[in-house]
Amino acid sequence: MNFRQLAAGTLLIAAAGAAAAAPEAQALLAASDAIRNPGKPFSLTTTLVEYRNGKQVDANTLTVYSKADANSGQFRSLIRFVAPARDANKLMLKNGNDLWFFDPSSKASIRLSPQQRLLGQAANGDVVTVNLAKDYKAQIAAEENVLDGDRQNRRCYKLALAAVSADVTYHHIEMWLDASSSRPVKARFYTESGQLLKSAYYRRYQAQLGVERPTETVIIDGLDPNWVTVMRFADYAWREVPEAWLQRDYLPRFKPE
Repeated sequence: MNFRQLAAGTLLIAAAGAAAAAPEAQALLAASDAIRNPGKPFSLTTTLVEYRNGKQVDANTLTVYSKADANSGQFRSLIRFVAPARDANKLMLKNGNDLWFFDPSSKASIRLSPQQRLLGQAANGDVVTVNLAKDYKAQIAAEENVLDGDRQNRRCYKLALAAVSADVTYHHIEMWLDASSSRPVKARFYTESGQLLKSAYYRRYQAQLGVERPTETVIIDGLDPNWVTVMRFADYAWREVPEAWLQRDYLPRFKPE
């Protein structure tokens, strides 16, 4: 073997080793989904607080019941509005990519868009449980240091997420995952035209249902950094979520336990 052949073989071996060592983007995204979302049917309480220029201007509290569909792997969720009193017992249902809102006072269910704002910078699609790896195709865009929600440097994989269907909440997303753990650290959400809608920071990791999960997401408006919405997650619990609860026709009969 001459020098040229030896050098070429060395390069091939090095390239193969690098490819074996490089993580697969879709697997990283799925791992981050598993950190955000429990793997069995569960419930939790979500509190949303909206701030303008550092002052609280609105808030609401929701109870979320979720479980993954056995066939698609995507979550189906029933959301009950708890507070404020004017919204108590209103419901929102996500079944597949269909989203419905039910008002018990009118007995009417209305089709919603996941992109519609629920409160502040939190859209309807932000409060339902979502497996991003089912709705987006991921590519590794970079490996870099970023500041997390506590302004600590984290070595992260930056993923570029492209929607695989038109009825998801965001056209494309940039997401930074901790390179050592796949924990979500930061994300940016964009319109189809490339406009930045908002940035989010995932923080306050705590042990919940056997995994360290982010219990707070800080969402910052893409145009006005003084417009901030904080989502807090508490009261995680394993629980049965009956199939009936996840059917639109059942919404008028739903009674919270």
